[in-house]
Amino acid sequence: MTTRLPGLAAGLLALLSVAACGSKKDTSAADGKGGKGGKDGGPQPIKDYPVLVVRPDTVTLFQDYPATIQGQQNVEIRPKVDGFVEAIYVDEGASVRKGQKLFHISAPQYEQAVRTAQAGIKTAQADVDAARMGVNKVQPLVARNIISKYELEGAQYTLESKVAALAQAQATLSNANTNLAYTTITSPVTGIMGSIPNKIGSLVSSTSTDPLTTISSIGNVYAYFSLSEKALLNFARRRPGNTLQDKLAHVPDVRLVLADGSVYPYTGRVETAIGQINTETGASSFRATFPNPQGLLRSGSSGSVRTMQPMQNALIIPQSATYELQGKRFAYVVGQDTAAHAVALTVVPTPDGTSFVVQKGLKAGQRVVLEGISGLKEGMKIRPRVVKKARTDMAG
Repeated sequence: MTTRLPGLAAGLLALLSVAACGSKKDTSAADGKGGKGGKDGGPQPIKDYPVLVVRPDTVTLFQDYPATIQGQQNVEIRPKVDGFVEAIYVDEGASVRKGQKLFHISAPQYEQAVRTAQAGIKTAQADVDAARMGVNKVQPLVARNIISKYELEGAQYTLESKVAALAQAQATLSNANTNLAYTTITSPVTGIMGSIPNKIGSLVSSTSTDPLTTISSIGNVYAYFSLSEKALLNFARRRPGNTLQDKLAHVPDVRLVLADGSVYPYTGRVETAIGQINTETGASSFRATFPNPQGLLRSGSSGSVRTMQPMQNALIIPQSATYELQGKRFAYVVGQDTAAHAVALTVVPTPDGTSFVVQKGLKAGQRVVLEGISGLKEGMKIRPRVVKKARTDMAG
């Protein structure tokens, strides 16, 4: 008996020790130490998240395209005669009227040619008068058979020759007067003067490389802009019509954004499209026409043509309520079970850069989580708090 008691006591002590350890682990798990439960061993607390109930709205999206502005007419003024610039009647950038004098070219040889032609006319006229007298002298003699009729025919031929010489002299004078008129250059259109590279005293000719100036008619102006191949395809698919010109007839009026960021007060029309893709730029050229009654727009200036696209029943959400994953855009929608569920979206950014117009992925009346989406997981329970978010005007 005395030899077996110590072994039995040791076994009982071991069992009691194991039971005590198990009891401590259970207690530790129950009081939340070292576990994943709540503060008091319960589930994670449900957090409050602001949500937006998406409603259909009307919005006007716009797209800006860099443009170059040109006058409706850009007329190069070139000399038709050789000579020195003797006078410049208008300054660079001045407004000119059709027919107004611009330059005078000193070319004395043309004045001399006019005087020579005038003298030639006088000589030719005298020859005609003398030949006519000869005909009048011969006619009665032939009638009385004093001289042969061949004498009369010869006199008549001489008269015809002198009349022809007079006509030639008159043509020479007309040509000389035309050349002399070219020494005074007038404006062929009403517009704005360009730069004047040749100053007084410069030698100019009809073969000069640079024009004397360029006059831009700016009653209406053209704004040239380009669309990428992808944008051109989208344009062709959205607009009705069989040809590109038919589709242009359904394009709404466009606006012009000036270089200082202001919007030009007059709207324009896109009237012409090249249609062919430039192989170097991968774009197609378009031309919009804008009225310019105040002369604010000048040829050679720059700006942006703004095309506008009204959209009805658009669903708009803030960009901050979305996230991007593997090239796709997602947002969290709160279901009836108050759990957050990720949905894939197809969106178009608004011009203000803060919102998206959702084309696919959302329906009216759904609730979208606005903030804290980085801490959400699929199926995570939340406490939605509906907020109202004022939409900024995106019509531009």
